[in-house]
Amino acid sequence: MGDNKVCKMGIVVDGRARLSEGDGKAKEKLIAEYFGNVLSIPFGQMRSEALDGKELSSVADAVHEFLESALSKEHFLGLIEWVEAHRPEPMLAKIYATGIDEGPAVVVSSGVRFPVEKYHFPWGGEAGYVMPMPSPMGNGDWVVYMHMLKAQLEFVERHASHVFRQIKVE
Repeated sequence: MGDNKVCKMGIVVDGRARLSEGDGKAKEKLIAEYFGNVLSIPFGQMRSEALDGKELSSVADAVHEFLESALSKEHFLGLIEWVEAHRPEPMLAKIYATGIDEGPAVVVSSGVRFPVEKYHFPWGGEAGYVMPMPSPMGNGDWVVYMHMLKAQLEFVERHASHVFRQIKVE
């Protein structure tokens, strides 16, 4: 990468399942009937120089380390309490507020329950956005929605063309 910028990655964590009491069908019903999001976006950062040549498993370990802080019921209860205490002040996840001059930032979210056949949303932040989701074709394939800077997409095309195939929309 050469310029030793700070690379940031945020992972969207859905707190609904972590806040639900009970288990089995009762828990699934509660989650299915809930409208709205209870999300946290923990993120980590590393200088590009430190990432160069690092094994993917080592990077994955670093991601798991910062992600661990947002996986508990207590985390989401504290987050809800903080939001209630700061209403109606506008809030923005920290990863969205950092400028791209510092280095690239990307947010990764699961699109498993996202109704891709109905919606497309514009992305207003400077951070990139990646959302893997099951294909609406129902054939077991996955679609990975990527909204990133041109250089980031070119990097993915150069180094992962054997994994990703561009979808042609007619």
